[in-house]
Amino acid sequence: MLTGSDLLAKVKELGDVSKSDLVRACGYVSTKKNGGERLNFTAFYEALLEAKGVNLGESGVAGIGKGGRKLSYIATVQGNGNLLIGKAYTALLDLKAGDEFEIKLGKKQIRLLPTEES
Repeated sequence: MLTGSDLLAKVKELGDVSKSDLVRACGYVSTKKNGGERLNFTAFYEALLEAKGVNLGESGVAGIGKGGRKLSYIATVQGNGNLLIGKAYTALLDLKAGDEFEIKLGKKQIRLLPTEES
């Protein structure tokens, strides 16, 4: 998905094409469960507005990740068994490399608690 000046340049380059073709050419496409194509118009227009310097919300709003995408607050266990949180979430909490957490296991839950050193 194109963002910023790359997105603006592509929109200008394509000129007078259909909205669907524009969204598709800029990479705002996902695949439905049935294999069909879904055009993500909302994400495209939000990225376009951001690229043009239009801020529709508060700056630094919690829950907004890189590129203006909303964070899902859902993590998936990877094939190797690791659970990845992601940079957008750690940035929201201003966590740095080396910060330590105590892992508390509960019934079907995992809690991360900052250690005293952090």
